[in-house]
Amino acid sequence: MTKMANHILFGADYNPEQWNRDTWKQDIALMQEAGINMVSVGIFSWALLQPEAGRYDFAWLDEIMDLLTQNGISVDLATATASPPAWLINQYPDILPVDQYGSRYVHGSRQHYCPNNEHYRKASAELVHQIAERYQNHPALSMWHVNNEYGCHVSACYCNTCQKTFRIWLRNRYQTLEVLNDRWGTNFWSQRYGNWDEIGLPGHTPTFRNPGQELDYARFMSDSLYACYENEVAILREITPDIPITTNLMGLFKPVDYFRWAPGLDIVSWDSYPDPAEGTPVSAALANDLMRGLKAGQPFILMEQTPSAVNWRPINQIKPPKVMRLWSYQTLAHGGDGIMFFQWRASKAGAEKFHGAIVGHSGQKTDRVFMEVAELGQELRNLSEIVDSRVPARVAIIFDWENWWALELPSKPREMKYLNRIMPYYNILFQRNIPVDVIHPSMAVDQYDLVIAPGLYLFQEGYSTKLEEFVEKGGTLLTDYFSGIVDNNDRILLGGYPAPMQKILGLTVSEFYPLGNDQKIRLSRSHSILSRTSYNAAFWAEHVQLISAEPLAVFNDGFLHGPAVTRNHWGHGEALYLATAVDNYLLTEILDNILSQHHITAPLSVPTNVEVRIRETTDTRYYFLLNHRDDDVDIAMPATDMTNLFTGSSAKTIERLRSKDVLVFAERKGQ
Repeated sequence: MTKMANHILFGADYNPEQWNRDTWKQDIALMQEAGINMVSVGIFSWALLQPEAGRYDFAWLDEIMDLLTQNGISVDLATATASPPAWLINQYPDILPVDQYGSRYVHGSRQHYCPNNEHYRKASAELVHQIAERYQNHPALSMWHVNNEYGCHVSACYCNTCQKTFRIWLRNRYQTLEVLNDRWGTNFWSQRYGNWDEIGLPGHTPTFRNPGQELDYARFMSDSLYACYENEVAILREITPDIPITTNLMGLFKPVDYFRWAPGLDIVSWDSYPDPAEGTPVSAALANDLMRGLKAGQPFILMEQTPSAVNWRPINQIKPPKVMRLWSYQTLAHGGDGIMFFQWRASKAGAEKFHGAIVGHSGQKTDRVFMEVAELGQELRNLSEIVDSRVPARVAIIFDWENWWALELPSKPREMKYLNRIMPYYNILFQRNIPVDVIHPSMAVDQYDLVIAPGLYLFQEGYSTKLEEFVEKGGTLLTDYFSGIVDNNDRILLGGYPAPMQKILGLTVSEFYPLGNDQKIRLSRSHSILSRTSYNAAFWAEHVQLISAEPLAVFNDGFLHGPAVTRNHWGHGEALYLATAVDNYLLTEILDNILSQHHITAPLSVPTNVEVRIRETTDTRYYFLLNHRDDDVDIAMPATDMTNLFTGSSAKTIERLRSKDVLVFAERKGQ
């Protein structure tokens, strides 16, 4: 486990190569005023650092590194490999990736490389070696920033190199063609392979592609991008073993399995760009919890956010006054130990010249955005004690990238979106101010009271045993429709759905009923724990046959009858199953019942859209209060001695929390 610093990291992407030396001096002065203590440097500077093959020019980087360290600003130094220079592409045009239609990309943007290309890998390694050797002992160097947003623009390549490498990857995975043919079910549609060289990439086909092949290709591309990362990391670890390494992830980003990447990252960092039009950023909160969960609760860095607006949406709304600060504190409240921005100074040319920045095109420190960032920077100096504190959670949501890939492949009873399966549960818990860990199926669940497994279509081998042990010891499992359907190769798990969970759920499903987009069905109450006599459901229904479970609600609509929501007692715990997408009223009741049963409550009683989060150490509990509302509210505080970390004063019995404002309190345990 790596602790980042003894203070909250606060800074931005800094691109001094775009500016002259006089501007550098202005930047340093403004950074001091804004409370900046770390900047990311060199992310897209390959063409300047290496103007041609065999020649390097570090003069400008030497100068800025020295200038930053002289002014007490540390550097998250990039390996600069995210954008290969024109001379390298001209020398090795096969570096450029190929799309599924066989068209090769051209130079002139970024991330224009095939992750499996040997020329790209070799050139990247040479550059990284040069940078690491030169700056290994530089006092400004505090962290390595490898590449940038892997897979953001090119998450799949269909070139000949990828095809050859895919065959090697498959051979390592399956050893023999007999095993591969069995796992992919190639006897279907005469797809059987008799030679490894017959296997291609799942590109443009007349109709549905082999789902086992598509799933493995998704794994392969994620692994290929990770191999690029490892190609650079191996050099950094050899030359600078004590410098932590990160690469900026992208939260709820489908193409890359971040759980597989997490062991290779010393520090998780990610880029967050919620749309201000969204209102309360619930999706960003989920992503924060996911990033925290990648390394089992270790604090993370928000490596990028815009201080104002982005430049890549059809309509790029700004963050209104106070919202940047509010959302920054949301990151801290969910376990972040660093708040960074893209970018420091707005570019005067290039595709991102209208992207928000701390210093705008005016260059004035009187601009609203700069003043808000500077206020936040000064404020965070008083919060150093929260660094490395943890977020306690008794509820976990299972999240699995391989399941995400498999669930969203075509040729299902109906199209499904994995995040749409997770968000209804998370949103209710978010509104209830119940902390949630987002974890992989391989992770331990013993510390939780409630485990929620939405849309777990692909069921990892052996996972049923873990869930059975969890419930038997007193835990509650909540899962839902179209779960436990296929194995790790997208092959049906036979014996009735959901085969791996029939015992623990006490039921079997024999038939699916996909519903139309606007179709509603009615459910009737069949147990007294529910308060209403009827509810609505949508999207999907199933024919459920009970084995040992009891129905809590039943279908009551046309030919649809039978259990819709069930509960099965197993050992000291219970497992609940939703055979349809129940309405928010019913889902809220179900969750509230479970939370009450396990005595899981919010840290404070607050109005709707006021977020309360807890971080804690062995001796201190930190309360974060965030008002996402448009009006002021009064908060009744606990009758304990709590200190306002902004003012140093004791908490009042009633605290006024202004609209879009934040309060942070420390409660010393045992006092």
